[in-house]
Amino acid sequence: MAVGYVFTETHGLRAPQAEEEIMETPSKNKGKGLNGLNPQQLQLLVVSSVGVGLLTCYMLFKKRVAKTIPMGEGWWGRGEKQLSEDTKIYPFRVETSEAEIQDLNRRIDQTRYTEPLEDSRFHYGFNSVYLKKVVSYWRNQFDWKKQVEVLNKYPHFKTKIEGLDVHFIRVSPEQREGQRVVPLMLVHGWPGSFFEFYKILPLLTERQDDVAFEVICPSIPGYGYSEAPHKMGFNTMDAARVFLKLMERLGFTEFYLQGGDWGSLIVTNMAQMKPDCVKGLHLNMLAVTKGGAGLVISLLLGRYLPFLVGMTREDVRRLYPYFEKNVYEMLRESGYLHIQATKPDTAGCGVNDSPVGLAAYILEKFSTWTDKQNRDLEDGGLERKYSLDDLLTNVMIYWTTGSIVSSMRFYKENLKSDPQNRIDSKTGIYVPMGFAAFPQELLHCPKAWARWRFKDLRSYSYMSSGGHFAAFEEPKLLADDFVQFVRKVESKKK
Repeated sequence: MAVGYVFTETHGLRAPQAEEEIMETPSKNKGKGLNGLNPQQLQLLVVSSVGVGLLTCYMLFKKRVAKTIPMGEGWWGRGEKQLSEDTKIYPFRVETSEAEIQDLNRRIDQTRYTEPLEDSRFHYGFNSVYLKKVVSYWRNQFDWKKQVEVLNKYPHFKTKIEGLDVHFIRVSPEQREGQRVVPLMLVHGWPGSFFEFYKILPLLTERQDDVAFEVICPSIPGYGYSEAPHKMGFNTMDAARVFLKLMERLGFTEFYLQGGDWGSLIVTNMAQMKPDCVKGLHLNMLAVTKGGAGLVISLLLGRYLPFLVGMTREDVRRLYPYFEKNVYEMLRESGYLHIQATKPDTAGCGVNDSPVGLAAYILEKFSTWTDKQNRDLEDGGLERKYSLDDLLTNVMIYWTTGSIVSSMRFYKENLKSDPQNRIDSKTGIYVPMGFAAFPQELLHCPKAWARWRFKDLRSYSYMSSGGHFAAFEEPKLLADDFVQFVRKVESKKK
């Protein structure tokens, strides 16, 4: 028998035995229906019914309405904001010159190397013995002119948004009979570029089945061929707003988003700003930095009783021992972050002036972030997953545009204050979301943790191999996971 409590105006919370003061006995009410209720009982019934109804409506409404963050507005060009802005889209081509190549070669020839410690491999950073081999290839075999033509394989464009020339490539498929074309934006991170997506593009745009994707790959302002902000404060929310304006300018009202590294934060912000435009959000990097007591309990129980906190054995394998994999490992790999989040211009002076210094700084990340075990190898394992042509092409995008310093400043702008106090950190994401968890990513996020922030998780995949630069390293795995996510989203809409 259920035992409850009754709230009265004069006496507050009272025990069940006092119930007769408010309600008649069941025998008196039997068979009388509503007519048998006294005014107090009718009033209580009406108030209770209205309350339950309002609560039900609120819960349903709360689930349906997606919370958003304001788009805001910005101006990042030189000087004062102009009254009007050129909204035209202009074709763009990557170009080079003999003078540019000769200057590069001169600087390479004047490089001073430091002898590495014995048996240090990549534990102290990029080993200079292997660095000399990379530089020798760069100086004598790498063909930048040929790689420029590779870059120009896809159509490039620029358009002015918030005072900045924003660069992007746009790849449209040849639509087959019965095939749907779905718009998609891919966003890179650091120290990558739009070139990371060149291997995944044909897997998305040249499909033989019932769906193909029209892909937009922008360069984050301050990276590569996108103009760098001229004012302080440009963070992921500003980049998100700029890219939303880009998609609107291109005529897209609904689209999918995919990103890793900084790209994952930017596309997440895009989904928070305009959820009605985002059909689905797919990420390959996700760091949970806010979980409160739930996170603590999950960590304490997860290793021994994972099923109680929604974890799997694979989560346990990737997460534990926790301090070794998530604290000490991050301390080993995050020195660059502290520099770039505090004094990026100081460190940037050296790598912006020395091509070899720049290559070492960037390529060391493509070694360790692809697989942390690569620190134990003399060559950092770089050529196990990548070709030197591809790696050096990414370096050359930074070198020829002089964008390494402005790309490093992005850390300062996003981390100059506590990220947890930003509005985007306090707002959930309600669009359909898919996550590809690559085993060598810097941090692992279990499905249970992802649900804390992403309220409509449609797909979660443990990927068989791959690390931080998923599109560059494992394009087919990433493409396949993205396509199956889109199919799940589209099938639910039908």
